[in-house]
Amino acid sequence: MHPTAHPRPSSPNNLSLAAQLLAVLLLGLMAGFFATYSANVNLATLELDGPTYAQVQSAFNRNVRHAGFFVCFFGPVPLGLLALAMAWSERPSAWWRLLALTVLAYALGIVLFTREVNLPLNHLTESWTAANLPPDWADVRDAWNRANLWRSGLSLALFVGGLCTLVLRLQRPSPPKKPRP
Repeated sequence: MHPTAHPRPSSPNNLSLAAQLLAVLLLGLMAGFFATYSANVNLATLELDGPTYAQVQSAFNRNVRHAGFFVCFFGPVPLGLLALAMAWSERPSAWWRLLALTVLAYALGIVLFTREVNLPLNHLTESWTAANLPPDWADVRDAWNRANLWRSGLSLALFVGGLCTLVLRLQRPSPPKKPRP
């Protein structure tokens, strides 16, 4: 091999890459879920009276509790961590660091934020009935909508970040330039 030639990079660890691809796919699904909710469902609920809103929001909260949503919502964290762990030797690379940042931001900004903000609001609305609707029900609805809009924006940014990790990981280095005679 010529001294200026660069060795061909080894192919990425297949398990790490598969986990990364799945994590990015789930980031995209969650970004779509949150955006659809913010752009459609939240706007529709603004037109509902209090008793109807309480009933509809409680139904949405109950019906999102299933294995498919659980996998999509929590999946980016363990899959991202698996991808990072299986490619530990690549941690100095830009894709690895960006994926680590994306996974951390998702864990804190989506999972923890949901636990601390959206879930308490869900529990509150699920406790309402038409007979015991609080006078500030619209403020609670608006707070939930703002929190979901936050998740929508962050999820979209994290999905874009996840796509960038794939591009960075899969791009081949450019061949060295030949010296001019």
